Amino acid sequence: MGRAAEMTRLRAALAQAEAGTASAVLASGDAGVGKSRLFGELGREAERRGALVLSGRCLDVGETGLPYLPFVEALIELRRLDPAAVAARPPLSRLLPGTSLPAAQEQVSETPPPGRPGVQVERDLGQLQLFDALLELLTELAETRCVVLIVEDLHWADSSTRDLLSFLLSRLRSQRLLVLASYRSDDLHRRHPLRPLLAELVRLPAVERLELGPFDAEETRRFVAALADETVTNKMIQQITARSEGNAFFAEELLEACAYVGADRVPDGLVDVLLSRVERLSPAAQELVRLISVAGRRVVHTRLQGVTQAAGIDIEDALREAVQRNVLVVNDQAEEYAFRHALMREAVYGELLPGERVRLHAKFAKYLAAQPESRGVAAALAHHSLQSHDLRTALVASVRAADEAERIGAPAESLRHIEQALKLWDAVSAEDRQQAGLLVAEYELLRTASYLAATAGQPERAVAFGRSAVAKLGPDVEPEQAAHSQRRLAQALSGVEGRQDEAIAAMERAWELVRDRPASATRAWVLAVRAVLLRKKDREAAREAAEAAIADARCAGNGGAEADALATLGVLNDNAGQAPEAIEHFTAAVRRAGETHAIGTELRARYFLALHSYDRGELAEAARGFDEGAARARTSGANWSTYGIELRLLQVTGKYTSGDWDGSQQAGELPSRQVSDMIVARLAAAGALVQVGRGRFEEAARLLGVARPHWHHDLEIPLNSGYAAIEMAVWQGDLDAVTDWTQDVLAELDHYPSTWILGAIRLSALGLAGQVELVRRARRNRNTVAVDRSVAMADTLVERARGAAQNGQAWSGTLGPEGRGWLAVAVAERTRVDGPGDPASWQEAVREFGYGNTYQQAVCRLRYAEALLGADERDQATTELALAATAASGLGADPLSAAIAELAHRGRLSVPGVTEQRSQLDPFTPRERAVLSLVALGRTNRQVGEELYISEKTVSVHLSRIMTKLGANRRAEAVATAYERGLLEPARE
Repeated sequence: MGRAAEMTRLRAALAQAEAGTASAVLASGDAGVGKSRLFGELGREAERRGALVLSGRCLDVGETGLPYLPFVEALIELRRLDPAAVAARPPLSRLLPGTSLPAAQEQVSETPPPGRPGVQVERDLGQLQLFDALLELLTELAETRCVVLIVEDLHWADSSTRDLLSFLLSRLRSQRLLVLASYRSDDLHRRHPLRPLLAELVRLPAVERLELGPFDAEETRRFVAALADETVTNKMIQQITARSEGNAFFAEELLEACAYVGADRVPDGLVDVLLSRVERLSPAAQELVRLISVAGRRVVHTRLQGVTQAAGIDIEDALREAVQRNVLVVNDQAEEYAFRHALMREAVYGELLPGERVRLHAKFAKYLAAQPESRGVAAALAHHSLQSHDLRTALVASVRAADEAERIGAPAESLRHIEQALKLWDAVSAEDRQQAGLLVAEYELLRTASYLAATAGQPERAVAFGRSAVAKLGPDVEPEQAAHSQRRLAQALSGVEGRQDEAIAAMERAWELVRDRPASATRAWVLAVRAVLLRKKDREAAREAAEAAIADARCAGNGGAEADALATLGVLNDNAGQAPEAIEHFTAAVRRAGETHAIGTELRARYFLALHSYDRGELAEAARGFDEGAARARTSGANWSTYGIELRLLQVTGKYTSGDWDGSQQAGELPSRQVSDMIVARLAAAGALVQVGRGRFEEAARLLGVARPHWHHDLEIPLNSGYAAIEMAVWQGDLDAVTDWTQDVLAELDHYPSTWILGAIRLSALGLAGQVELVRRARRNRNTVAVDRSVAMADTLVERARGAAQNGQAWSGTLGPEGRGWLAVAVAERTRVDGPGDPASWQEAVREFGYGNTYQQAVCRLRYAEALLGADERDQATTELALAATAASGLGADPLSAAIAELAHRGRLSVPGVTEQRSQLDPFTPRERAVLSLVALGRTNRQVGEELYISEKTVSVHLSRIMTKLGANRRAEAVATAYERGLLEPARE
């Protein structure tokens, strides 16, 4: 995983060797990055292609090492395969165990006495004979087939091994020979003996270097997710992804240990590996490394120098040693030192004694307290003061750090500092707080925490902090301050599904506190938020509140409240179908919010302005609006705020609709940082659509699994989940799952107070496609009961779609082009129940999606072509299939392309761009295919689990899914059916 480019280079080197040009590849990378895994994969591929693969590795056995060890291991393997080839070259026998050496050779191996230079000559001669013998052997073997020689862990190689490798690589010519060698780049300190050899080898024409870097964040997440079982949560996967920093070995160790030590601990085995490098340092260097671990992952040189000078410690030699030994790395541009890997810092820090830890933190706190205020000092002072038990300094510094983080647009970091201050609040007396100059009240900190939590993508915590702020209000708090806190609570509640009544109640309490007071910024904001919350219940009252908020805001000079009220007026106009007035208000709101740096309000206005275009099918204009809004959210640090999230989600769905699937997938990537599970679920459900469309069913199923526990949190989660899951089940032919998903999502919609939800139109249309196939299958099996059941379900779904279209509350007052398109699909799908479908109905569906919905229009063209074939209009069917094929190819929509090819084959149509050979979609996930292949070899469930590193229960689950997809009742029947359908290659051990 994540090594496609590297494997391509290795395959090219292998092909070159097979063609008769010898070459070598020197692979470097940190320990655990995957060098052995990469070579192993190529070795297996080479063997499948008929090559002879020999391998050996060096061992860490001290400074001298074991002479020629990797070549000894390779020769032992070769002697087992071809004893005569090795025996024919006596010089090689000295390397093999169990072979006696001639007396002369024993004498040569002894240390020469003084004054006998001839012994050294004999020794050099013997070494040359050995080198020549090995080269001759490899050359002879390469005459009959390609030879791949793998030498691993060169950083531990002895001088003899290095010399022999150099000899071989310098004589690579026209042999069918590929030499692969690996070494750890993090083990090569400045004076490592391998360095000069590498400098020589890379100048050889047959040698190339291959540097393996760590996985990127997405590759790491996929790697961890592929290894994880059902007990590993998405949050654990995120933690392991972040902490492993792309190192495959570290990721595996953390994943293995998370079940018993948690995902935030470093397992003991990994600690030993990490500390082994530190323990090789001198005592002074180890002491310095421990000090730096207290500073964090990295430390600026001036800060480290200031701390150590105050303690009278000279650090130059110790620093140089730690850098040369690759424990620390230097960032010259930032003038800082950092641990080579964050886990190494964790391991070193974890080994500190409690008293030692407090003492070292106190050194940093003392130094920082004397520094002038600059960016980052307050946060560092808060941390070190807390760890050294100076709670008063930690509290004051935490509040300062929160202010600084908020000013630079980092709400998540600001929230973390505020939370730290709240934890310390009761531990520091009021007198100490006052003496330290901290005049803020606790309810103000809580109110700020509520705002920051909402901005950082944690709406549930925003509600909790908001409630705590209101609970801390005393009778002596000024009415405007109390109204400010109630208003903040109302806003927090409005961001969580199902809390609207509570939000309105909090807003009314705020309004009662300022109703009779003169115009002010607080009163303007209360009116503005009141207008937002009244919009769905009483539009006239909402309009009055918005207009009053604008008047108060202009009087008080508060541009943020004015912009928010303008945006609400725009929404009210949009809902009433007054498009010009809506655009005017939205544009004015964006401008006014930008002038006053009210980023949350600006994003809200941008969202509704772009939504206005999207609802009317103006996809290009909507895309510009979503992109600009999302970029503004990202640059201001508000990308996880309420409307930052809404803009991103509409990017995902908008780009999916317009056919920019790469952009949709990029916008829908799950966050690597900590945000609300509900937000992750919303992104996962929306992002599953592209994965299904492209046939990546395993990834789609994973995303749907992330979303499933949070259906009740937000209406969009079950809707988008249903769209993706039903379509996936149709493509996979899992028709029972189509019915289950359709019924489950419709039942979930019934829990919402709105009787008619517009999303039910699309859901019903997709569910109808499955019912059509169920009817056809039941008719083939002459099962009249099943036919009647599916026909009744189809009729119910059509009526559900029509009811939602007629009674649902459209954004602009009338059903938009997307809704009309899906209603046309529902009507057209019903005509397929009794035959190939009505061409006129499908032509209408194609026309309705002509506003720019690339994918759905292509799917409708496929159905239209099927209906045309049923009416024997072959030329028009060919035209429609060609258009659908072009769109599917551009999107990378493999399931749709397969269905187009299948219809062309079945209808005997010659369609440009469509292969004549029938294309069949693989119904199995990679894991299911692996399980079925092993079952076909006769493995039991336990044996399959052992080979795939999964539990026996998980194997059983996979087998149940396989049998369901194949319509089989037993293991043997599933295997036989897979063979018959060409879904399984003939089994071979």
